Amino acid sequence: MKYSQVQNFINGQFVDTASSESLPVISPLDGMLLSAVPLSVQSDLDDAVAAAKKAFAAWSKTPIKERVQVFFKYKFLLEKHLDELAKLCSEENGKTYSESVAEIEKCIELTEFATSLPQLVTGEVLEVSRGVECRTEHVALGVVASIVPFNFPAMVPNWTIPNAIALGNCMILKPSEKVPLSCGLIAQLLKEAGLPDGVFNIVHGNDKMVNAICDHPGIEAVSFVGSTKVAKLVYQRATIHLKRCLALGGAKNHLLVLPDAIASMTAQNVVASMSGCAGQRCMAAGAMIGVGNIDHIIDKICEEARKVMPGKNLGAVINKASKERIEKYITEAETQGAKILVDGRNATVDGKENGSYVGPTVIDFVTPQMSVATEEIFGPVISIMRTNTVDEALTIENASPYGNAASVFTQNGAMARYIIDRASAGMIGVNVGVPVPREPFSFGGWNESKFGVGDITGKSSIQFWTKLRKSTVKWNAEAGVNWMS
Repeated sequence: MKYSQVQNFINGQFVDTASSESLPVISPLDGMLLSAVPLSVQSDLDDAVAAAKKAFAAWSKTPIKERVQVFFKYKFLLEKHLDELAKLCSEENGKTYSESVAEIEKCIELTEFATSLPQLVTGEVLEVSRGVECRTEHVALGVVASIVPFNFPAMVPNWTIPNAIALGNCMILKPSEKVPLSCGLIAQLLKEAGLPDGVFNIVHGNDKMVNAICDHPGIEAVSFVGSTKVAKLVYQRATIHLKRCLALGGAKNHLLVLPDAIASMTAQNVVASMSGCAGQRCMAAGAMIGVGNIDHIIDKICEEARKVMPGKNLGAVINKASKERIEKYITEAETQGAKILVDGRNATVDGKENGSYVGPTVIDFVTPQMSVATEEIFGPVISIMRTNTVDEALTIENASPYGNAASVFTQNGAMARYIIDRASAGMIGVNVGVPVPREPFSFGGWNESKFGVGDITGKSSIQFWTKLRKSTVKWNAEAGVNWMS
């Protein structure tokens, strides 16, 4: 193994698990054995919760302006170790180095937002009657948990770590067993930034640990990011135990392309959206709906797609099983009558023959009933459907059970507004292939792309990670007794 075996991080220390079971950590880039990740057991989680609960007493009473000082230092350390984090992220996930750099830069932006929280949670106070004041305060929940996926080993953990902890909670993080290494480095940086022991803990494992987190009586809230199938299960299991839960699921994002769209800009955005991070992101373009004659734009898309080369400006998918699954979707679409304009099957990279690569794939003449049109492929594949009118295109988009993102490419402002008002998605773009909101705007979809109330980042996350205390105070005896008493 290139690295030593992964350990849990509990009460400020890396510790071995009580379990003897582990899974290999394989780099998708070349098939190299990087490490082994332990499959933790209940006692490991109990230890982490106990440490977090003990730390919560002091951390939650620390003024928020003092708590965020840790994140000013953490931001500096992310910048200092950007190259190291980016290389590790690329190695375990398979994305390109430049994509990994962008991921760490987003971590920095997320941390910057957390440092602004003292200005956003000041609460309210109002003299509601002579000598009588009402006040609201945001209060931390206690011990919370964050369960994160493989596709963003550093960014998605930082969707929750800075905000939840700056708001006074103590956290248990369960990384994906496929990419456990980046979170270990994050733990080191948080400790170096001055975060007290026990405030942040990592417990590794698989689905059994996810279930244990949902069931644990000492955990007040659970956030989850992953597939819709698992998000539903996590939401149901956590809430049946009366926990707060925000579970983000999968997506099938639609790009509506109108004939007046600027061909070169549209093609560049469509291809970047479908192939960025090898298509392994919930904001990737999954389906494109052409309205009217857009052949000239499709030609440009194919031209741009052929510039994307596995191993150069296109990373690997997470493992060989994922590669096989993606290629099966492509073959099935071809069998059903779709036309493969750019074929990414059987991609290999010289010197990295054991890597897991799928080339960019453009599929035309897809019908709305095909699996490539309805299911999340999670690979660098775009499925093109054709319609005659915008309303027909919106009918297809609205029929999707998902609702993460949608975009329209047009130069007609009125038509863009028409689509924004009617698309069934939580994040909408106009001439933008990946309409991810920047901080302080929050990230979150609709429909079966999200279960729970609120969003996971930005100002909306404050409502999830805190509870509201309301106090009414009267000191003046002369006010007498009235209906407010």
